[in-house]
Amino acid sequence: MLDQLAAAVARHSDGLWSDSAVPRLTLVALDEPVAPLDLLYEPMICFIADGAKRTIAGDQSWVTGRGDMFLNSLVLPVTAVFERVPYRSAVLRLRGRALADLLLELDGTDPRTPPGPGGQITASMTPELVDAVTRWVRLLDAPDDIRPLAARTESEILYRLLGSPLGPHLRHFALADSGAARVRQAAAWISEHYTEPLTIEEIAAVAHMSTATLHRHFKAATGMSPLRFQKHLRLQEARRRLVAGNTTAALVAEAVGYASATQFNREYRRAYGLPPAQDAARLRGRLANARGAVNSAGRPRASHIGLAMGEQRGPVGQISPRP
Repeated sequence: MLDQLAAAVARHSDGLWSDSAVPRLTLVALDEPVAPLDLLYEPMICFIADGAKRTIAGDQSWVTGRGDMFLNSLVLPVTAVFERVPYRSAVLRLRGRALADLLLELDGTDPRTPPGPGGQITASMTPELVDAVTRWVRLLDAPDDIRPLAARTESEILYRLLGSPLGPHLRHFALADSGAARVRQAAAWISEHYTEPLTIEEIAAVAHMSTATLHRHFKAATGMSPLRFQKHLRLQEARRRLVAGNTTAALVAEAVGYASATQFNREYRRAYGLPPAQDAARLRGRLANARGAVNSAGRPRASHIGLAMGEQRGPVGQISPRP
């Protein structure tokens, strides 16, 4: 069954990350190794049909491989390391409203088992879930079926997920006033205001938490403190702008919120191993080589990493491969 899901993903993928005609479905297909990628994850579930990927966020990391699923419940800057290729996965971008509607239909939102503090969890897929996800992806084979069947198939997937180890986390995701929802709100707010000089007190007020409670819950969910989270967002966006070219490190530092170019250069080099200009030049060379790589069928290879990726949303918006 996993082979069938992997084949369906590969059949409809165009490059590394591909949005699709099915609402909230993104396909990921990678045939050759690539450098680790800096990404901004949105709330999502990744269903892995083949290969393996390590996701790193702050002090935390998760490895998911063939037959696994990975839930991320908040906006989160990460590094993705593809440890085994070929890699194939289908990504469901989460909507709290869809979950809430389903829970109401099932007569209850009580998370029978309290979830752990983290914003991420991995588990194995059941055969029934693999079947539902495969049928969801295969709707792309029959575009006329997407409108009448996509939402129904997505509801089936969510229903089966609620009965899985991801269920308690998804139930809390749907609750507007849970601790997880408050951390998610704080992370989203930081991602919208990351260029501004923020304080922990401001962020705690947004989350309706004390500063100590926010710090504890935020680090459990993201692997980093709120202000370190903001710094990751700044550095990812700075790297994206530098790779795009026609700018300087000083201008980029100011644009992403640094008051001191010296501090920016120091933190950038600590994060990426080279000064901003040198790192950007190296990455531009890698991207140019990747764009020029074409397989025997004439399609861009999966190592073409200059495209926006479906798991990457918010203010950063572009891929930045790490060295």
